[in-house]
Amino acid sequence: MQVSGNLLNLFDRTIRFSQLTIEQGRIHQIDELGPERTEEPYLLPGFVDAHVHIESSLLTPAQFARLAVVHGTIATVSDPHEIGNVLGVEGVEYMLSNGKRVPFKFCFGAPSCVPATPFETAGATIGVRDVRRLLGLKEIGYLAEMMNFPGVLHQDPDVMAKIALANAFNKPIDGHAPGLRGDDAQRYIDAGMSTDHECFTYEEGLDKVQRGMNILIREGSAAKNFEALIPLLADFPEKIMFCSDDKHPDSLVEGHINQLVKRALAKGHDLFNVLRAACLNPVLHYRLPVGLLREGDPADFIVVSDFRAFTILKTYSNGVVVAENGISQLPDLRSEHVNRFNCLPKKPLDFEVSPDQHPGQLQVIEALDGQLITNNLLLSPTILENRVVADVARDILKITVVNRYQDAAPAVAFIKNFGLKKGAIASTVGHDSHNIIAVGCDDESICQAVNLVIEARGGLSAVAEATHHHLLPLPIAGLMTDTDGYAVSATYTAIDRFVKDELGSTLTSPFMTLSFMALLVIPSLKLSDRGLFDGQNFRFTPIVI
Repeated sequence: MQVSGNLLNLFDRTIRFSQLTIEQGRIHQIDELGPERTEEPYLLPGFVDAHVHIESSLLTPAQFARLAVVHGTIATVSDPHEIGNVLGVEGVEYMLSNGKRVPFKFCFGAPSCVPATPFETAGATIGVRDVRRLLGLKEIGYLAEMMNFPGVLHQDPDVMAKIALANAFNKPIDGHAPGLRGDDAQRYIDAGMSTDHECFTYEEGLDKVQRGMNILIREGSAAKNFEALIPLLADFPEKIMFCSDDKHPDSLVEGHINQLVKRALAKGHDLFNVLRAACLNPVLHYRLPVGLLREGDPADFIVVSDFRAFTILKTYSNGVVVAENGISQLPDLRSEHVNRFNCLPKKPLDFEVSPDQHPGQLQVIEALDGQLITNNLLLSPTILENRVVADVARDILKITVVNRYQDAAPAVAFIKNFGLKKGAIASTVGHDSHNIIAVGCDDESICQAVNLVIEARGGLSAVAEATHHHLLPLPIAGLMTDTDGYAVSATYTAIDRFVKDELGSTLTSPFMTLSFMALLVIPSLKLSDRGLFDGQNFRFTPIVI
């Protein structure tokens, strides 16, 4: 097979009209036929998402790939710690097996922090022995994000043992250290952390990249750091990569890494620097088996119209066309349903909060649109019939986390900035332990939303009243579905619109933001199934002060 076009060479930074000869899935020969012909399409390496949790798309790896290839993505560096927190090593093996069903290049990591903290109930543990076993698999390319950066700084034995194993297997280690700067950042880097996707200011990114760290510019469905960090690309093109981290299905249908490429080019960044971040750097850093348009490489590449519209005409993986003119060529595959779910339906009474004799000030989580971090507000409580209740007029709503692995009393607190005027939303996507998390205006609505996902053994729900509700079932670990990805996107879009238009949420991505409100490793105030948690001081804290 032969393919012709303007071949972009990221190594010598040239564009030449060339002809590729492809045999047995590899580039057998490249014949340069002359200078660039602007009327012809362009051939360039495919895009790599340098850090993503496939589970965040609500899709199996096979269904995720089916959507991603349309946008020129041919590979991902994927941390399976979401399903790892539910099912342990069994969950990681599920992702490996499912990913092999399609011609897409998944590089999965060995989860380093399952459970993420000892302050929440997860469905499984991945210990040092498990990490050793996983790192020994050829399909496991790296030690996934080391979120326990205090454990690194204080040389926790288990943490250091996992780092030592990654070094012994000669596999990279991903970092995760939001806000860490200066000498502490240097100690974290010196311990072996090679990347960070959690920088949310230019100054933080600059500090870390100058210390030798690779900075992943993240633009997902909730956390969006592109605008803050993209100026780093001009001065550190060899140290920058693009990633989504978490990408909901509606966002994935619209675009992927190609969107960051177009935005960076629109800002005037050098074409070769941009494509180095999108294509080359992840392949080199993680030693991915992904072709880079050289003779002998796997025939992994994309055909684009030009560098203005940047329309993806075709995507090739191992010489096979996997997407053409916006249509995926990958099959719509059903998959095995694996899960862990063991809790009973709840009652409205379970979500009531009684005030102390001297109520004092209410500690309220302040959600920030487009960010994983939260603020801690001290506000006066609203008390009705000797209960602390949500105050819709002040946008102070009730939030709960319900243990889904064993029957237990829900943890309840209060949150601001969701903007709901009525009803409630709930989800079994609650990073990192994936208990049930819900936000609502009243106990009855919260209870109904929670019970909908309990009955489905996983999913997203939204309720306005007793007979008016939406449900997106997620039968695989309570995180994913094997339903056609485009259909899932349509269902997700409908429930998202319902939450905004009918319930009144003002957030860009309400369910994605909700999923991070139990993420204890990101400051400052979050909620676990065991209670309100102070992420600055890493300890539980009372609802009322």
